[in-house]
Amino acid sequence: MSKVNLLQAVNSALETAMQQDERVLCFGEDVGAFGGVFRATSGLQEKFGPSRCFNTPLTEQGIIGFAIGLAAQKQRPVAEIQFADYIFPAFDQLVNEAAKYRYRSGNEFDVGSLTVRTPYGGGINGGLYHSQSPEAYFTHTPGLKVVVPRNPYQAKGLLLASIADNNPVLFLEPKKLYRASTGEVPDEPYQLPLGKAEVVREGTDITLVAWGAQVQVIEEAADKAAELGISCEVIDLCTLLPWDRATLAASVKKTGRLVINHEAPKTSGFGAELAASLQEACFLHLESPILRVTGWDTPFPLALEKEYFPNALRTLDAIQSSMDY
Repeated sequence: MSKVNLLQAVNSALETAMQQDERVLCFGEDVGAFGGVFRATSGLQEKFGPSRCFNTPLTEQGIIGFAIGLAAQKQRPVAEIQFADYIFPAFDQLVNEAAKYRYRSGNEFDVGSLTVRTPYGGGINGGLYHSQSPEAYFTHTPGLKVVVPRNPYQAKGLLLASIADNNPVLFLEPKKLYRASTGEVPDEPYQLPLGKAEVVREGTDITLVAWGAQVQVIEEAADKAAELGISCEVIDLCTLLPWDRATLAASVKKTGRLVINHEAPKTSGFGAELAASLQEACFLHLESPILRVTGWDTPFPLALEKEYFPNALRTLDAIQSSMDY
């Protein structure tokens, strides 16, 4: 076991995957000798050579197009998009090519070995173009998987599982947490199941669900609620596509209440899908309306970043509103 931060866990997962399978390649903008803007790929070019860890031109469309070609030829590319905000030029490649590749051939060929890593979310004073949470755009796309870790242990286990998975995976890394804290991570290889939520804390009165950096926020809100005598069940969704309907539905049927927290804007955010699906599954068990605590429906602000975040106090207000309904 080693005590590492989330960024180091990502690096360890990449190194492990490259050691296990020579078909694994890492590439993107400045990921070679420089190690990427956050240093996630530090040391990999030195260990595995410039043919397996290398820089690309500054073109997201080209990076993903190249990765799709490699995956089609049975390589296991791990492409880095420097910031999730930059992924939109490659939107067509991901949703119109990678996601459909298997289906257009009747499973005769595929690009299921493709993994795309990208840091997402706020917390670094990045302003409008370095702080977005674009997960909802991709959860609307059959054929992709969307995975979000919240701590170093998950980062290594879920990334190794994503690289090994035979479906295209978008792996969103909460950059706010890259160096925020450390955790115990096994040195040996391990994988965590995709599509499985984690019940972080059991409770009886209300269910709180989030993913990535926002799990820490709902845990803080649950602590504050406990001081008021409210028992919160805290769930980390972990995988957004496919998401774990069974675990969430069982929790909501038990507690009768649900608060969803995510950093992206509210309108058409992934929380809307959770709310709609769970009211269908749990309608007769609900004691109050499902509530969402989210980012605001504005571009991500620079000067007002703290005000934009759906923090623990806003979440606590929603908890109390649900309990008082």
